Amino acid sequence: MARILIVEDEEHLATGIHFNLEAEGYDAEVVKDGAEALTAVESEAYDLVLLDAMLPGIDGFQVAQRMRTLGNRTPILMLTAKSLPEDVVHGLESGADDYLPKPFELAVLLARIKSLLRRRDWTRDGTGEAATIRIGRAEVDFAALEIRVGDKASRLTLLEAALLKLLVRNAGRIVSKGEILERVWNVRADTDTRAVENFIVRLRRHIEEDASEPQVLQTVRGIGYRLLLSPEPQDPKT
Repeated sequence: MARILIVEDEEHLATGIHFNLEAEGYDAEVVKDGAEALTAVESEAYDLVLLDAMLPGIDGFQVAQRMRTLGNRTPILMLTAKSLPEDVVHGLESGADDYLPKPFELAVLLARIKSLLRRRDWTRDGTGEAATIRIGRAEVDFAALEIRVGDKASRLTLLEAALLKLLVRNAGRIVSKGEILERVWNVRADTDTRAVENFIVRLRRHIEEDASEPQVLQTVRGIGYRLLLSPEPQDPKT
């Protein structure tokens, strides 16, 4: 049974979501503002957070940012009445794993929840491959959503792990930014965001000996990214 935290200040909406999630077999809990949400995720373990963006006091964007800064990697589905492309990008860059504009149909909400939980399971699934793999100087444990360099271990967000797994499964092949946006972020390939570049920079800090001269996770200018599990000198033209 997945445990879900609902962070929503509109009482009637929170009650409706809570009722329907419980009816679907989820273990759901409701809090009404950002401060309560941060207290809850610091003291309890959840499988998913449904996070309203426009909360009193600490808004949803700040909650997502603080969760990620504190190392909390719980998947976040952000709910908001703001649905412009730049709002979606803001939500994703704040640390959300998916974004659902209001108003929404219950069936769509349930589908997004199932999709995020499946993505988490896909990221952790080691079927047909090792759950732990060496990438550059790091060891990545997909089952634990953890990346280790020597004695130091760091948690991976769901999106970081999903991005790494996509690159691992396509090792040696160029993966375009558009493909990454569609398959990892679930947004259009032409979405204008630097989220992918920012994630690549963060991952390089773990896996590269020198992140400023990447040999393992290479940028192929104007095309995308290529992961080399057996690093080779980077082509100066790329």
